[in-house]
Amino acid sequence: MGEIEQFKRVVIVGVGLIGGSLALALKKKGFKGKICGVDSAEVLALAEPRRMLDESYTRDRLLEAVIDADIVFLCTPILDILRLIPEIGPAVKAGALITDVGSTKRTIVETASIYLPVGVDFIGGHPMAGSETKGVEGADPFLFENTTYVLTPVRSVNEQTRKALGELIELIGAKVLLLSPVLHDEIAAAVSHLPQMAAIAMMTLAAKRQSESPYFLKMAAGGFRDMTRIASSPYGIWEHIRQTNADMIAQYIDAYIEELSSLRDRLNSEALGKIFTAASESRLSIPRDTRGFLRPHYDISVSVEDRPGMLALIANTLLEKNINIKDIEILKIREDEGGTMRLAFATQSERDLSLSLLRDKGLECRKRD
Repeated sequence: MGEIEQFKRVVIVGVGLIGGSLALALKKKGFKGKICGVDSAEVLALAEPRRMLDESYTRDRLLEAVIDADIVFLCTPILDILRLIPEIGPAVKAGALITDVGSTKRTIVETASIYLPVGVDFIGGHPMAGSETKGVEGADPFLFENTTYVLTPVRSVNEQTRKALGELIELIGAKVLLLSPVLHDEIAAAVSHLPQMAAIAMMTLAAKRQSESPYFLKMAAGGFRDMTRIASSPYGIWEHIRQTNADMIAQYIDAYIEELSSLRDRLNSEALGKIFTAASESRLSIPRDTRGFLRPHYDISVSVEDRPGMLALIANTLLEKNINIKDIEILKIREDEGGTMRLAFATQSERDLSLSLLRDKGLECRKRD
């Protein structure tokens, strides 16, 4: 396992969706070290039947849990991470590594630089993974497969330790992306936090107009429903994001307002068509997959009839030729997509062979460029 062998004792603080999935993934991948978890007695009781932890500690035993840790994962909400760093800093041993899974990075990394003693490394982390099922009940050993896992190491971090963490993350199936904390938060503001604000604004506007006519929301299907889906996100998570990335979010809201103003000014101009074309071409650069792949994947769409055995037919056809499906998604009914399944492959040759095999089975399928 190389550098990863320095992590003989892993402590996961917060055994929820991410923390629990991390523990399960390490177990499934044959990690040889000891995996310990810290959480409430209720959460630990839910985790116990799944045998994801070698040792369990309630929150009042936090310092006891981390004192001999080689690596500590802080898998809690952002504001809790900010509280935990100064709490556990004096307790962890020299040479240990602390990392986190928070979705903003600047404030967390800065807090670590202030409160952690010399000899204790910190590397910020953000796995681009999630699930509809929250908490330890949703923990999944495959949650990190083919996902992007951002790391934000600072210059003072021991290089061997950074490599070891990278190996650990790759062990659970994720792809490591190194960014500075500032760049991470700017990108997050642009492609994650701004869309949330835009969805809230669109939903609020339509709801206000609903008082004028009951048909505003009744006609809000298709594109509007898709664009505002994230407006239903729980505010608890976003309160933490707001407190730690408000400046970046405000910056991109201002930039978005400028773009909207530019579109408004061109509504009666042929120049609007050029903007549409440019946006369409730019969108082609967005990866087709939904899991944040760093490497390009090769997709096909397969029309699936609503009858038993169709999924098994597809899977078994590819299994016979030892073709690995890197990602799979059931697509909703949309324009030009219909009711279809998206399959992603690692290579173009695997994609082309899969197309041929599935068509031979009488299935309607095509490349997704």
